[in-house]
Amino acid sequence: FFCAYLLWGTGSYTARQQTLLREQFLVDRERPLNEQRQGPAGPGRIRLGGALALLRIPRLGADYQYAVVEGVGWEQLRMGPGHYPGTAMPGKIGNFVLSGHRTTYAAPFNRIDELRRGDEIVIEAREARYTYRVTGMRAVDPTELEVVAPVPGQPGRMPTSAWITLSTCHPEYSAAQRLIVSGELAKREGRGQ
Repeated sequence: FFCAYLLWGTGSYTARQQTLLREQFLVDRERPLNEQRQGPAGPGRIRLGGALALLRIPRLGADYQYAVVEGVGWEQLRMGPGHYPGTAMPGKIGNFVLSGHRTTYAAPFNRIDELRRGDEIVIEAREARYTYRVTGMRAVDPTELEVVAPVPGQPGRMPTSAWITLSTCHPEYSAAQRLIVSGELAKREGRGQ
């Protein structure tokens, strides 16, 4: 019964949180920047646990959509995929890094191993829609933190492009390694385009 709860029961919690986060995101997106929910860094910054953006990955199906939450702590990742605070924001120069569960809490990153070079990863942010193209995938040890560097895999190098990194446990049902999917920004569309 405990295994069933871990695999399916935790998903119902995440589904409820995702509904609330998507609603929060859509409401906040319509507010002027200075009225949006604020984090400790001031206006326009998203508080931990707040909805930062919507994530879509067309290869994983037309209904694949998750609200991205700010933060990668235990509480935030129970709600859905999380953005590593301190890494780039969507569409900005640097590395926009997301982490997500692979087997529990709705398993938002369960199928990212199906992605192929050139596949789209779409981030619907408050100000624009950003389309990244997958550039690679690899498994790394959990201690290999250079994958979250501003230029993925190249710590100390100054970024000149906008990147995305998706991170999850690997293999399934294990935390022995991390599966890393990397991508580079291919297109920016302002709202209303």
